[in-house]
Amino acid sequence: MTDDVQRFRAAHVVTPGGVLDDAVVEVRGDRVAAVYPNNGDERAERLGGWVVPGFVDPHVHGGGGHDYASGDAEEILVARDFHAAHGTTTTFASLVAAPLEDLEAQLGVLADLVEDGQLAGIHLEGPFLSPDQAGAHEPAFLRPPHPAAVERLLDAGRGHLRMVTLAPELDGGIDAVRRLVAAGVHVAVGHTTADDDLVARALDAGADVGTHVFNAMRPVHHRRPGPVPRLLTDPRVAAELIADGFHVVEEVLRMALAAAGPDGVVLVTDAMVAAGMPDGPYRLGSLDVRVVDGQARLVTEDGTPGSIAGSTLTTAQAFARVVAITGDLAAAARAASTNAARHFGLDAGTVEAGGPADLCLVDDDGGLQRVMRRGRWLETA
Repeated sequence: MTDDVQRFRAAHVVTPGGVLDDAVVEVRGDRVAAVYPNNGDERAERLGGWVVPGFVDPHVHGGGGHDYASGDAEEILVARDFHAAHGTTTTFASLVAAPLEDLEAQLGVLADLVEDGQLAGIHLEGPFLSPDQAGAHEPAFLRPPHPAAVERLLDAGRGHLRMVTLAPELDGGIDAVRRLVAAGVHVAVGHTTADDDLVARALDAGADVGTHVFNAMRPVHHRRPGPVPRLLTDPRVAAELIADGFHVVEEVLRMALAAAGPDGVVLVTDAMVAAGMPDGPYRLGSLDVRVVDGQARLVTEDGTPGSIAGSTLTTAQAFARVVAITGDLAAAARAASTNAARHFGLDAGTVEAGGPADLCLVDDDGGLQRVMRRGRWLETA
């Protein structure tokens, strides 16, 4: 943190009240002190472009060759810094399915980093997932959310477990939703074979997130809708979308953005260790992954490409793609930052006096130019 005052002038600033044109942002220490129309103050550094809130990613497993499940605090922070250089100034750390004792150990390391202010929370994507929609999770490590397992993981998270992905059709699923919500955890419906009626029951029990909507769940059918329509249109739900053009093709992404509206979508990367790395072999949890043309897939026994295994996406890339689709930088900023911050109650997602000095400077096409985290400009990739 620094006590120095910084002032910079942007062509546009996305604020909670709307877009402010030709505006100055004043930063003191690690907070925004003021945002105001340019009054000819020559002390302000001229940046041009758009200032938007620093991006928030609540679903990401690693990047830059490093894994949030490594159990090594230094490695975890390198992964965090990789994504920060691509605009993600606030992040959860996501874990894939593993034996309970391994998850407890991983949670312990991540909880320490949350307490140190390095991470905003922890997301468990496993182990309470459907074996029929396992995706890139080892089926042998999947289990129903019975009370003893739920309590062990809550205890290990020490109050820093912010989200758990869960298939509500599993034995004890709805009861587990209620228990997790009572403990202050957001429950995300995902990796599921649930139908629309069961998803509705899960939401009524307190679930309020859709894990990478469309992926690892029943597809939409005009007489058997499955989870997707409700997860996109229920106002209680933050609908995660992986906007890489691979997990969800552009026309479906366009439809989903329209269905959920500007406040209903949360852009996530679901990135794994290969984000920012060359094509080649990697690991996700206990499973072998091969990245070809930036697309990560499991390696099957015969060596052929299997299920999609996370992504190599950055939030900066997702933001720019949504800008290209919608032409609306302010709406893209809500999807990449503000919506997640609001939904999870994070100190993030806004450019206003008193807010955090976590900012991204982007051009008219949404391309990332500079990143400020906690009042300091970072070296961007």
